[in-house]
Amino acid sequence: MTSLQRINQAIGYVPAWLIYVLAIFPPCWFLYLGLTGGLGVEPIKALEHKLGEQALQILLVTLAVRPLREVIGINLLKHRRALGVVTFWYVFLHMLVWLVLDVGILSEIWADIVKRPYITVGMAALLLMVPLAVTSNNYSLRKLGPKKWAKLHRLMYPLAFLASLHFVMLAKGFQIEPLIYMGITLLLLLLRWKSLGKSVSGWFATVRLTK
Repeated sequence: MTSLQRINQAIGYVPAWLIYVLAIFPPCWFLYLGLTGGLGVEPIKALEHKLGEQALQILLVTLAVRPLREVIGINLLKHRRALGVVTFWYVFLHMLVWLVLDVGILSEIWADIVKRPYITVGMAALLLMVPLAVTSNNYSLRKLGPKKWAKLHRLMYPLAFLASLHFVMLAKGFQIEPLIYMGITLLLLLLRWKSLGKSVSGWFATVRLTK
């Protein structure tokens, strides 16, 4: 057995529910830091940022699942759905902190969305994520069918770009970290685009051969 096979075997032993359990701890830790002064002089902004950045990181891991399998051979497909759901909940918490603790006044929420482009982009990413989260279950897969389900979940690609763009736009001045996230996002999207292109080309080749 090769080392890669051993890695995949070890990954296979990890149950998907463990991801949900582990995902509980970072938000609780961030909240604790905020309540105890560990997030600096602006704890609400820091908490909002921490949750958003964590969501983007998990989103990129989710996006990297298929390229990891196709390019390197590491198979995380078993855990991709759990990673996607956890991403949504982190984004939801990120938005909740913004709504309840940051803005606080309902009448100002829409004004913020319209006036601040980075919030507009972030809300667009969230809206794209909702149908993915709702259909991330076996019932939806059976109801929609594999083809329609897979087509719907390609919304992952534009929402990943919008999420990274939201982070870049949020940054004040020139900061390298958001640009790194954007670069990783574009690389993963490029790899996925090439993979989709090969799949489409293969499909057309099959159709021509069967005629």
